[in-house]
Amino acid sequence: MAKFLTLNTHSWLGEDPKWALETLGKQILKADYDVIALQEINQRIDSAKVLNTPYTLKNQHQLHEDNYALKLVEYLKEHGLTYHFTWAYSHIGYGEYHEGVALLSKQPFSSEKSVLTSAVDDEYNYHTRRALIAKTTVAGKELCVVSGHFSWWKSDFKSEWQRLEQALADEQAPLIIMGDFNNPENTLGHDLVLASSLGLKDSHLAAKKVTGGPTILQDIDGWENNDKALRIDFIFVSQQLEVKESHVLFDGKKSPLISDHFGVECVIE
Repeated sequence: MAKFLTLNTHSWLGEDPKWALETLGKQILKADYDVIALQEINQRIDSAKVLNTPYTLKNQHQLHEDNYALKLVEYLKEHGLTYHFTWAYSHIGYGEYHEGVALLSKQPFSSEKSVLTSAVDDEYNYHTRRALIAKTTVAGKELCVVSGHFSWWKSDFKSEWQRLEQALADEQAPLIIMGDFNNPENTLGHDLVLASSLGLKDSHLAAKKVTGGPTILQDIDGWENNDKALRIDFIFVSQQLEVKESHVLFDGKKSPLISDHFGVECVIE
């Protein structure tokens, strides 16, 4: 069995960010995920730089000491669980942060790359988007894992998804594509992913055992004036993978609310 988690962390922006990080860390320690995809992984623009960068993504932005993925990995290591991680910088968020996406894996990455998915490449433009693509081994099998944070349908999701498709077109390993898609279930964006030439399925729809549904409630950042609970955070997997379970967590019910998004975990045979 292999276990995966995705969460838009909204990092350092909540009322008690230290508690949120530790709560996320405790869940990871408990569940022992093989691979974790995180979005809105922030570091302050004015914080100190890390001199010995503990990751190897080439031509990447300088890591800072308060990088949320770095702090999470440090917390996990302090509690006896070691993860390898990588981070890709997309744009400046809220005028204060370098914002990006991250991947954590229990096994080392054999390859990793950042792919520009947006039409624009300007760190001062929040429409600038990058996806993080990496290869790792899970239960003795090589997988290609992706962490992405995409735009809304009206803001060019279609072309962003097509750029990611192109980047993955020749990939032979099974795919696990995780993230905040900003396109709800049963909409054009969700349908586009399911119809992809990559041969994907929605893990939450494919799982034999499912709990939870929506991953946001009403109006959050980017969904102003929304009055519906929506499922916009997904784990899409290659058709040949058998999904045993899919659960929504950090929803304020069975587990604490730690972000403006809920998390999604899945178990794959």
